[in-house]
Amino acid sequence: MAARKTGFRGIGTENMKFAFRAMVAQKLRSFLTLLGIVAGVATVIAMVSFVSGFNNAVTDSFSSFGTTLVQFQKYEQRFGGGGPLPEDQKRRRDLTIEDAEALKLTSTLAAAVSQERYLFGAAGASLTVKTPEGTEANGPTFVGTNPDYAPSNNSFVQDGRFLVDADIAHASHACILGPETATALFGRKDPIGRTVLVNGTAFHVVGLLEKKGSFLGGDADNILIIPISTFDDMFPQVKNGGGDTIHIATVPKDPKRMYEMMDQEVAILRARRGLRANQPNDFAIFTSEAQLKTFQQITGGIAGAMILIAGIALLVGGVGVMNIMLVSVTERTREIGVRKALGATRKDIAMQFLVEAISLTGVGGAVGIAVGLGIAMLVRLVFEFPAAAPIWSIVLGFGVSTAVGLIFGLWPALKAAKQDPIEALRYE
Repeated sequence: MAARKTGFRGIGTENMKFAFRAMVAQKLRSFLTLLGIVAGVATVIAMVSFVSGFNNAVTDSFSSFGTTLVQFQKYEQRFGGGGPLPEDQKRRRDLTIEDAEALKLTSTLAAAVSQERYLFGAAGASLTVKTPEGTEANGPTFVGTNPDYAPSNNSFVQDGRFLVDADIAHASHACILGPETATALFGRKDPIGRTVLVNGTAFHVVGLLEKKGSFLGGDADNILIIPISTFDDMFPQVKNGGGDTIHIATVPKDPKRMYEMMDQEVAILRARRGLRANQPNDFAIFTSEAQLKTFQQITGGIAGAMILIAGIALLVGGVGVMNIMLVSVTERTREIGVRKALGATRKDIAMQFLVEAISLTGVGGAVGIAVGLGIAMLVRLVFEFPAAAPIWSIVLGFGVSTAVGLIFGLWPALKAAKQDPIEALRYE
C-alpha cells in the first residue's frame, strides 16, 4: 500500500510539472485563457469585500445609534427623495408634542421619549451658525429636542451637560455641539461656556457630544441641539406644519421588550388620533432593526447581480479553458501515443490533462484573488471605505476556480484518454 501511495504522489507531482511547463511554453495563450477566470474571481472577491464592509459599517452605525430605537414620524421614509407624497400621506395630521407627552406618561415600557424637530428645506439651507468673531460652521444638523434625546438616540455628552427640564420650561438659549461643529467653530479650544450665534441669536454652549461618526451618508458629529421650546419660538413655521413636524424617538426599559413597547405606543397613538380598528395607522413607524434589514436586502440584491456577472465571466473562462485543452490534446496526439505505448493507462492520460486544466484555472483563481484583494485595499485606502474580504470568500473563490477547471477540463481529458495509441503514433 505504501509503495502505491508513493507512486500516486509521484504521478501527481509529475502531472503538475507537465501542466506548468505547458503554461510556460504557451504564455500568451495561457494568459488569454485565464482572463475570464481572473475577472470572475476578482469580481467575487471585490464584491464580497464591498458588501461585507458596507454591512459591517451600517451595522456598526445602527449599533452606535441604538438598536432598540423606535421612532414615529408623520411621513413614510422615502429613499432618494421619492417624488411627490402620496395623497393619503398628505392628509395625515401632524404628530404633536402632546402626543409625545402622552407616550411618556402612559407607556409603561418606555424608558425615554424624545421630542425632536429638525430644520429642513429652505430654512435649513439659510441657517447660519457662527462665533461672534465670525468663524462659521459648515451646515450642521439643527435639532430642537428635550432631555430624553440623549438616551433615545444613544447620544451623550463627553464634556459639560445635556439639556434639562428647566431649559425646556424656560426656553433657554443653551445649546449642545457635536464634536465636528465645535472644532469648526472653536478649533482646539474648549467650547463649554462660549457663545454661538444662530441666525444672529446668541446661544450659550453647555455641552459637547461624544464622537459618533457618519451614519447613512450623514455626519452625526456635525450637529447643534437646542431646547425644543426655543426652537419653536425661533421657527414657528415648522411647528405649524411647515415640514415633517415632530419626530418622536423612544427606547424601551428592557431591550428584549422593544416590540411590546412599540405595540403599546402604537395603541396609545391610535387611541389619541381616534382611529378605528379597520383603519391603517396615519403615522410612520421606524425601527433600527427594520431599517438595517432593508439595507441588507439592498446589498443582498447588489451582491446577487455581481455574482451573476462573475458567473458569466467564469463561464466564459471555463469555455476558454475547454477550448485550449482541446487544442492541446490535438497538438500532443503523438505524445499521448508515446505514453500509451510505454504503458500509460487511460486513467494516467486523463489525469494528466485534467490536472493541467485544474492547474490552469487554479493559477487564474489565485491571480483573481490577488486582484480582488488589491481592488478592495485600494478602495479602502483611497476612499476610506471599510472593504474587507472574509476568509470564506477567498476559499470560495479558489474553490470555484478549480471546480471550473475540473468541469470544463473533463471532456478534453476523456477525449485524450480515448485516443488509440497506434493512430496517435501515426498522427502528424
